[in-house]
This record gives sequence, structure tokens and C-alpha cells, in this order.
Amino acid sequence: MSTTNPSPLWQPTADGIARAQVTKFQAWAAERHGAPADGGYAALHRWSVDELDTFWKAVTEWFDVRFSTPYARVLGDRAMPGAEWFPGGTLNYAEHALRAADTRADEPALLYVDETHESVPVTWSELRGQVGSLAAALRALGVRPGDRVSGYLPNIPQAVVALLATAAVGGVWTSCAPDFGARSVLDRFQQVEPVVLFAVDGYRYGGKEHDRRDTVAELRRELPTLNAVVHIPLLGTEAPEGALDWSALTSADTEPVFEQVPFDHPLWVLYSSGTTGLPKAIVQSQGGILVEHLKQLGLHCDLGPEDRFFWYTSTGWMMWNFLVSGLLTGTTIVLYDGSPGYPDTGAQWRIAERTGATLFGTSAAYVMACGKAEVHPARDFDLSRVRCVATTGSPLPPDGFRWLHDEVREDLWIASVSGGTDVCSCFAGAVPTLPVYIGELQAAGLGTDLQSWDPSGKPLVDEVGELVVTNPMPSMPVRFWNDPDGSRYHDSYFDTYPGVWRHGDWITVTSRGSVVIHGRSDSTLNRQGVRMGSADIYEAVERLPEIKESLVIGVEQPDGGYWMPLFVHLAPGAVLDEDLLKRIKGTIREQLSPRHVPDEVIEVPGVPHTLTGKRIEVPVKRLLQGASMEKAVNAGSVDNVELLRFYEKLARERG
Repeated sequence: MSTTNPSPLWQPTADGIARAQVTKFQAWAAERHGAPADGGYAALHRWSVDELDTFWKAVTEWFDVRFSTPYARVLGDRAMPGAEWFPGGTLNYAEHALRAADTRADEPALLYVDETHESVPVTWSELRGQVGSLAAALRALGVRPGDRVSGYLPNIPQAVVALLATAAVGGVWTSCAPDFGARSVLDRFQQVEPVVLFAVDGYRYGGKEHDRRDTVAELRRELPTLNAVVHIPLLGTEAPEGALDWSALTSADTEPVFEQVPFDHPLWVLYSSGTTGLPKAIVQSQGGILVEHLKQLGLHCDLGPEDRFFWYTSTGWMMWNFLVSGLLTGTTIVLYDGSPGYPDTGAQWRIAERTGATLFGTSAAYVMACGKAEVHPARDFDLSRVRCVATTGSPLPPDGFRWLHDEVREDLWIASVSGGTDVCSCFAGAVPTLPVYIGELQAAGLGTDLQSWDPSGKPLVDEVGELVVTNPMPSMPVRFWNDPDGSRYHDSYFDTYPGVWRHGDWITVTSRGSVVIHGRSDSTLNRQGVRMGSADIYEAVERLPEIKESLVIGVEQPDGGYWMPLFVHLAPGAVLDEDLLKRIKGTIREQLSPRHVPDEVIEVPGVPHTLTGKRIEVPVKRLLQGASMEKAVNAGSVDNVELLRFYEKLARERG
């Protein structure tokens, strides 16, 4: 790709650079720890990966991380997998998340918004009191450090309270959103054997109530390790027999007691989308998440006590955990429980306006949907407090950058970020002191030696390669659950390049230090030696108003051939006629590459996604290669299994 110097879409002002936390951190680290005083972010980043131990020590000091027992050294062992961080040190994540209650007791810690779009505040002192009360109740129920506590909950204040109370007692939190079906939840929770389940009776979405009591009853039957179930009456129903009532456990307003645990003590279990086999149960540590999120939210997202942090997410996605960590920086976090497009596509902008959000996070898909629906945020809403719009979930296409710039504000900081559930953080993305170029992530994160490698392990600049990280990050998994010899963990990231994390994305690191994400490397399109990410195709094709969504697959054939179909889900009323076919192929030929014009364009009833909204590419590829449905996909991880039958039938018909 070309990385000639285009002009930036956005540049921080001199005043903005001076005020940014990362600028102040650099000056302080130069004085105390030998960081470079000059050279801006690029110099600071180089130092952060060259002097990894010193950098992370500086982070803990800058953010005043409280070690109740001092650590022996920063990195005991830096080999991956298995890097040992801050050995000997003890602390508690929840204690840090609630620190602002000491100085800002009556200010809002949480703003809760439902589909009425009215916000309800929960103050720091209320949050701390509820967490203290629930932590005492969990201890009384016999929950001990290391025990798993699960939540079948939407994005509501009770979910935050339950997570923090679990962390306070040293338990291990895990959650699923209530739109997950029973099988999908059991595929996750049965692996970790929870002793407590927090569950709602139902949820509201798209203006309708969805009763989940039957699903909760099934979870109770199929999780034999449960000692207690806590009923949260979101729809106002009575607690079922044998369940405890939420309000009874949280009304005591008790001062929390924070269990001091080792740095690598498990904080939570997240699940990969698990498109084949059971979802990977990814364990991250109290200390690793604490320091990684302080760095990411405090330095990269530039969040502090004056901010309001809103990200549209559900409890089944790592972005919810990331949002909760906004509390670490004393920031007010905005919890929205409802449909992203109810009552209309502009819903998320209305919530940003009503809550005074300063950092508004959403998905690239939502931005593109707003463009198609002709939403005009700046015209229709007061977004004067929004400093930054951040996007993740998939690469933000160039049109998305332009739309945000044109329709929200010309001086808007646009942060396209990319990371993964696997590290519950970003490899690359937001830097408040760097310019934004269309279609590019600003830079790799501090302490993250992000590189693009060719198959032999040679670093590439201005060329597409594998996303690798050559040094350990504190939030990398301490292990996978039920992976006693570590083989599944090793095979997931360290099989291709020994000792180096390979994430499974194609990226370009530009000569400017910015990063372009091209899509998953395991479903990347490789025609005649020219590789292209599926995201590039989607971005071009979905500009056509007739295309609602698309899915492109490159299938290696047994005879050495390569079949590349493009599946299109059409907008209502559109017809896949010769004219549209011609325009689809012409768009790809002219905007991308003649080599990547699809062999066939096939109309489909819909595009299947994982439960976290990612298009399912690899399982469809396996179906098209002749794999059975059972071997190609974990049905519980898919939003609509019936859509996959189309691809299975197509493979059969093609023989």
C-alpha cells in the first residue's frame, strides 16, 4: 500500500498536546526514569519497548498503584507464553476501581441509560457501599479467592457491582449477555464451574420485553456447582424458589474489604468467539488488567475525573470489561442497556448528548450504518462535549473516517482501535498527541512491540504481514481454563513464530508508525500471491446502496485452484441483476485490484455472525471446503445457525 504523506484528517492542537496525560507522563518519566524528553510519542514508544521493565514500573508509580506487599522485580521471566509480572506483589483491582469514592463521594461513578434514553446516576459512595455489602454477602455464602462467580446480565449497574464485589473477595468473574441462549451460556460457564450466578428475569431490547426465566431455570439445572442464585428483577418479577433477592444482598452500605491477591491472581474469564470447538476460556489477572487498563485508558484514551466514557457494548464482549475499567481513572462511565438503533439509527448519538459523553466508543458497523441511514449527528444533537469517537469490532473504513469528520465535527479526534479479547486491550489505536490519517490507526500502544512479519519472521514496513507482538504484555492470558499443559494456549498464539505472539490479523505498519488492519489472516484472500484482507472488499462493496452486507471467502481447492465467491445480502427491493453484478465487479476492479474480482457473486438470505457481531468467515470457508456443520462451527457461538445451512447446501450442490 502507498504511505506517501497524505495530509492528516485531524491534528491535535499545541494546547491539546500539552494538556494530554501522555505528554505529562513523558516529561515525568524523563525526569524519574530516563525516558526521552524529546522526540514526542515515537521516542516514548521506542523507550517503552526497549526498557520494558522500567516503563511498567513507571506506569505503576504514575498511577499510584497500591501494592500491599511490594514486588521483587517487574519481570521475573519474560518468555512467552508464561511471562511472570511483578512477582511477590499483592493488590486488588476493585480497590483501585473505587478509589474516587474517597474524594468525590457524591459525584456520579455510573450513568445508567435504558431505551427511554433518560440517565440515572449512581454516585461513587453508592457504588462503594453496594460493592461492600455484596462482597460481605458473597463471603457469607462461602465464596473464597479463586471461586468463579457468573453473571447472566445486560449492561446495568448491578453487573458492575457484581464484578467489583467478586474482585474484592478475590473471586473470578465471568459474564454473558442475556440474549445468549442457554446452550451458548453453558458452553462457557460449564467450563469454569461457577459457585454463584447473578441473573436477570429478562431484558428490554428494541422496545420489547424478553422474558429469560426459562433460560435461567435451565442454567440452574445444568450448573451443578452453583451454591447460590441471585435474582435481579429487571422486568419486576418475583424471585424464583431458592433464589436470593438482589436488594437484600446490597442494601447494607458496608465498607468493602479488599482481599489482597498476587499480581497474577485471576480477575475474570473472557471467551473467544469460539467458532470451532468450545469457546476458549481466557483467564486474565487482577494486576495485569489493572496496569494495562490504566495505561490504555489513562494515557491512550486520555481519560480522567472530568470525563464521561460511553462505549456501546454488552456484557458478553471484552469492551464491557474495558468500559468498567474506566472507573480506574476516576472517570464516570455510561452504561447503555438496549438496542443500538432504537427507536432510530441515531440512538447512540442521542445517548452521547444526554450523558455529556467526552469519549464515545462504538462499532465501525454502527458508523457505516449511520452513513447509509443519512443520520446527521452534528445537525441533530449537541455533541460539543465529545472530544473523541473511538471505534472497534472491525476496521473502520476510509468512508467511516470521512463521515465522522464531516457529520460530527471537523476537529474530532477519531480513534480506530484494534486489539482482542485475548488481551482485553488494544495493540494499536488512540494516541491523543498524534495526527489521524484516513483509514489508519494512529500508532502501536506503549509497551507493545507491535510488528508486521512475513512468513519467515522478517519485519515489514509499508507491506502487509502478520500482526505479531514480540514482547509480553501484562494483560496477556495467564492461562486458558481447562488447559492443564498449556497446549491450547500455545497453539492459539505461539505456534507460527516460537516465543512471539501471532494474533491472526493482517496489518501494515507504515513508515509513519501508523497501522492499517486488513482483516483476519486466517481468512485473508490470497490470489496469485497478492494478499488482501476481507475488510477491504467489504468497505468497497458495501458503499453500493443495494448491498446490505457481504461476505467474501477464498477457498483453496484440492486441485490447487482457488475459488473466491462473494456472498451478498441485498437491501430490501434490490435485485442482483446484470447491472448490479457489473457494478460490484467494477467497484472491486477499480478500487482494489483486478485480481480480487470474485469468481462468483451469490445472493444469500443473510450473513452469519458470532454473538459479538463479527462476520463468520473461517467456518463458512470450512463448510465450502466440505466440512460438516458439526466440525465447521460451534453452533452456540453463532447469531443465526440457519443462515449457515445455505452455505452447507451450496457446498453439497457443488460437490
